[in-house]
Amino acid sequence: MRVDKYLWATRYFKTRSKATDASKKGRIRVNDAIVKPARDVYPGDIIKLRKDQIDYVIEVIDLPPSRVGNKLVDLYRVDRTPKENFEARKMIELNQDYYRRKGEGRPTKKDRRDLSDLLRQQDEEE
Repeated sequence: MRVDKYLWATRYFKTRSKATDASKKGRIRVNDAIVKPARDVYPGDIIKLRKDQIDYVIEVIDLPPSRVGNKLVDLYRVDRTPKENFEARKMIELNQDYYRRKGEGRPTKKDRRDLSDLLRQQDEEE
C-alpha cells in the first residue's frame, strides 16, 4: 500500500491529497529515508512524520483494506511517539495563549489610542 494512502487510511491526514503534499515536502520518512507518496509500506516499517509541530513515530503492523474507523486504527499501527513531543506542543500553545488570548483578534483603534495615552501619561510623570 502507498505511504500516502496508508497515512490517510489510518487517519493521520484528513485527505489523501494532504498526505501526498506532506510527502512531497519531505515531512514523511520510512525507515529513516525521505520518501515519495507512491512508496509502498509493509508490516514492520517505521514511519516518521511531522505534522502540527509534532514528530510522530509509527510502526506498521498490518495494511488496512481502506480507510478505517478511529476505534480500529490500533489494529494497523503502533504509535511510538515519545510523550515529550506532545508536551512540547502543549507548551507552544500555552505560550501563544499568554501573548494573546484566543478570540481577541487584532488590537482595535481604541486599544491603540488607550495604549498611546498610557505611554504619554508615563512620560509626563517622569
